[in-house]
Amino acid sequence: MNVTLTPSEIHAYLKRIGINTIKKPTLEFLAEMQQAHVHHLSWQTVDIFAGRPAGIDLQESVQLILQGRSGYCFHLNGAFSVLLHTLGYKVHWHRAGVQPHGEQPRVNSFHLGLSVSLPDADPNVERWIVDVGLGGMPFEPLPLRYGTYGPTPFTYTLMPSSVVPGGWRLEYEPNGPSKGVDYDPEELTRLEEFNPKHEFYSQSVDSPWHNAFLLRQRDTDHSYELRGCMLRTHGIEGIRKTEIQTYSEWKDVLTKLFYEPLVNYTEQERREMWDRIQIAHEEWKKTQLA
Repeated sequence: MNVTLTPSEIHAYLKRIGINTIKKPTLEFLAEMQQAHVHHLSWQTVDIFAGRPAGIDLQESVQLILQGRSGYCFHLNGAFSVLLHTLGYKVHWHRAGVQPHGEQPRVNSFHLGLSVSLPDADPNVERWIVDVGLGGMPFEPLPLRYGTYGPTPFTYTLMPSSVVPGGWRLEYEPNGPSKGVDYDPEELTRLEEFNPKHEFYSQSVDSPWHNAFLLRQRDTDHSYELRGCMLRTHGIEGIRKTEIQTYSEWKDVLTKLFYEPLVNYTEQERREMWDRIQIAHEEWKKTQLA
């Protein structure tokens, strides 16, 4: 990796995710950063919905974060890998593929995976899966050792991949946003192969994110998903769905729950987004009554 952050960028990035102190590159600090990252920086398709997708060059992804925005896997894992590398962690990039519900496992480079080598953290684990760019984001690093991790209802099962030799598969709990994700063990040194995948995701009418206003976020006890004006909250008590009915309520949810004030959009552009969301939601409700 030939991109690093300046000291001021390190502090700005950490401040963006609520961390004020730089620490040594340990497993404990890695876990603190991952938890803070998935809590403060939602996985989202806002810019794609708005027709203003950000590029996935590493510098662009870092600047996206520093400017108060967020993105999806290529942006989040790309920027986080630069932060970790600058702080002294040994970071590895991997081809990966997310398996939607009802479809087959795959490694198709539509997801950028990360792992971190920490041979001194645990005598039985040399590498850790660190992923802040999944819709169903693990809240802390997972050891690259097969087993089940995480408290109910956010359990993740790590197993051998059935689609790539020597690879691994992270499978979500049943109510996760997808079935799981498979990783290729080969370590990449360049990220160019992800560019056409991002182009498809962000510009094609066949993209699953075409016209989708979607944000996902995690904290210790809950996961949250805002799809248009429907808020889904998932925790030990079950799943609750809430319809957001006003523009001011929608803005409050974005800002206070998802830390997403849409800083690079004007008030008129925010209202236009809300109007599009409302029209699509009313059309969807008609289909439910048909």
